[in-house]
Amino acid sequence: MKFIILTLFPESFDYLKSYGVIGKAIQNNLIELEVVNIRDYTKNKHKKVDDEIYGGGAGMLMTCQPIYDCLEDVNKNQSKVVFMSPQGKVLNQQKCIELSKEKEIVILCGHYEGVDSRIINNYCDEEISIGDYVMTGGELGAMVLIDCVSRMINDVLGNDESYKTDSHYNLLLQEDSYTRPRVFNGYEVPEVLLSGNHEKIEQWREKSRLNNTKLKREDIYQKYLKEKNQGGS
Repeated sequence: MKFIILTLFPESFDYLKSYGVIGKAIQNNLIELEVVNIRDYTKNKHKKVDDEIYGGGAGMLMTCQPIYDCLEDVNKNQSKVVFMSPQGKVLNQQKCIELSKEKEIVILCGHYEGVDSRIINNYCDEEISIGDYVMTGGELGAMVLIDCVSRMINDVLGNDESYKTDSHYNLLLQEDSYTRPRVFNGYEVPEVLLSGNHEKIEQWREKSRLNNTKLKREDIYQKYLKEKNQGGS
């Protein structure tokens, strides 16, 4: 899969290129990152990419021309264009799975007070948020999106079954997990996990997923029950 990131701050993504699993996936050509500087496309002699907001208001808005020309140049395959925005639908695991099926995604990162609405309304396919809060730019959100989607791509994690036990993959949160030592400060690993009985271990894990979801995220637990009941009817 290829991610094309349009940004005013391309250096923001240098860390991602060498970071852990994602950096290794890039090195192994499992995913590709193309980071494009929107400022390179401005026709303003001062390299300006923003202007005052019509009707008044605080701050500056990113202008249409450099973003449009950038999109025209890099999106030759007419791929899905995602705008990172606090107005978008909040990113979740199901959306990550959906996006992982794309061959290429163009991600537009806004800055300042945002982007001229004519770009968003006419040249972006989808707005995605990483939460109900506002950041100074879309770069960190884009990194979150790339990380989450990349984990769904074959061979990125090494074991393609790994992400299927993650929290939220099947609505439920992940089960409690333990490693050595068997006893730490008087706290013991549940005996069933040491039994070697795979059927009982899986039963324990399923119960742990249910308990964790109910205790920590009642909203997700109720959604899980609703979908389970609908599926059984």
